[in-house]
Amino acid sequence: MPGSRQAQAPENGLRAVVLDIEGTTGSLSHVRDVLFPYARERFAPWLAAHRDTAPWKQILDAVTTHTGTAHDEASALALLEQWADADVKAAPLKTLQGLIWSGGYAAGELYGHVYPDVPPALEHWKTQGTGRFIYSSGSVAAQQDWFGHTAHGDLRPLLDGYFDLTTAGPKADADSYRAIAADLGHAPADLLFVSDVGAELDAAAEAGWQTVVVRRPGDERATVPGHEAVASLAPLVSRPGPGRPTVPVDTHPQEDPSDE
Repeated sequence: MPGSRQAQAPENGLRAVVLDIEGTTGSLSHVRDVLFPYARERFAPWLAAHRDTAPWKQILDAVTTHTGTAHDEASALALLEQWADADVKAAPLKTLQGLIWSGGYAAGELYGHVYPDVPPALEHWKTQGTGRFIYSSGSVAAQQDWFGHTAHGDLRPLLDGYFDLTTAGPKADADSYRAIAADLGHAPADLLFVSDVGAELDAAAEAGWQTVVVRRPGDERATVPGHEAVASLAPLVSRPGPGRPTVPVDTHPQEDPSDE
C-alpha cells in the first residue's frame, strides 16, 4: 500500500499531513513552464524508442482502459498529446510524463522545485511523529523523482509515502480522501490536507479532514471560502489538532531565489 507506515500519536494530536505539490510545496510555474513542455516534446520519440517494450505496452493498455477503446501507437499518441494540451488529469498521461521525467532527472536535465519552508516543516513533523505524505495527480514515481532531486537535496527520507490518481483516485472526489484515511489507519478528523486548489480542499473537508489552502507570494488567486489560509508551511508546524483552529497567514515567508 502506498501509505502503510503509521506514526506514533504526536503530542499535538495531528496524526498525518498530506501535501499537494504544484502551488503548495513547489512552484506551479515550474511544472507548467519546465516539466510539461519537457515531456510533451518527447511523447513521440519516447514511444518510438520503447516500442514493444513493457513500458510501451503499459501506456497503450492504460489508454485503452481509460477510454474503453483499443488504441494503436498512433491513436494513443494523438490522445496523449490532446490530453497534455488541455491539461487533462488522465492517469495514462501522468504515467507517460513520469517515465519521461525520470529520464530527465537521471540525466541531470530536470530538478524538482521545493519552497525553502518545506524541508524544515517536514523535519519538524518527522521529529514530533506526525506522518508526512504527498498526494498529487502526477504518478507516484514522478513524485519520488521530484522530491529526490531538489536544490535542498534528496527529501525522500522525510516522506512516509505517496498517493496518486491510481492509488487513491481523483483529487476532487471525497472518496479519494476516505480511501487515504483508511489506508493510513487514522480518523479523517486527525488528518490535514494542504493544497492550493479549492475543489480538492472541498472534497477533503467533505470526507471529514482538516484543510488549509496555500497562497504563495505572487499567487493572485483568491483564498477559498471555508478553508484557513497560509502563505507557507511555516505556520502549520505548531498546528494543534484534531479540530479546525484558526491558522494565521505567514505574511513574511522566506524568499526562494530559485522560484520560477
